[in-house]
Amino acid sequence: MPPRGQRVQQTIEQLRGRVLGGEWPVGGRIPTEPQLVTALGVGRNTVREAVRALVHAGVLECRQGSGTYVVSTDELAPVVARRLTDDRMAEVVEVRRAFEVEAARLAALRRTPEDLVALDGALAAREAAWRSGRVGEFVEADVALHTAVVAAAHNAMLAELYASVGAALRSTVAQATGDTLEPQRYVDHGRLVAAIRDGDPGRAAIEAGAFLEPPSGA
Repeated sequence: MPPRGQRVQQTIEQLRGRVLGGEWPVGGRIPTEPQLVTALGVGRNTVREAVRALVHAGVLECRQGSGTYVVSTDELAPVVARRLTDDRMAEVVEVRRAFEVEAARLAALRRTPEDLVALDGALAAREAAWRSGRVGEFVEADVALHTAVVAAAHNAMLAELYASVGAALRSTVAQATGDTLEPQRYVDHGRLVAAIRDGDPGRAAIEAGAFLEPPSGA
């Protein structure tokens, strides 16, 4: 029989696998402790420690009298969210810049015809959201465009890390946008999409970084 620590780690991986595989969707309740003991073939204490570890990681949440629920498939996102405070926004923008400049450069090298269609659609939606005057709609549309650029980079690890800072990303966009959509705050992203379409990685990187200068930028 493997050592206790190894059994706990194996159980954590089994639980995590069921979450990531979709067997236990976000918002759903996982089986009870006795059911997990039977299904996984390990002791109660091992199950308890494994569940506790995933609760601490932000994947699961214990609700008194109700059970344990899946609250996230991403262990990094809750960590980022806990560290997200107004006085750290400059750091968040620097992280965005690190991700988005490289993503734009790679996107210019790797974009497919399908990526260009997605980018054009996201850009058009962003422009329409700005014209609507609705701040929340614009923030979501802006985030969607940046996410489309990252997707066009075709780097799975970069995409996963970028998704983990989603809440922080929205916060920086919202902060840069303000409570109302003022003309002086408008930032044209058409040149960024054009650089990616033209396959110009240097220009794409410059365009991606131009509007991400702390303390503001979207």
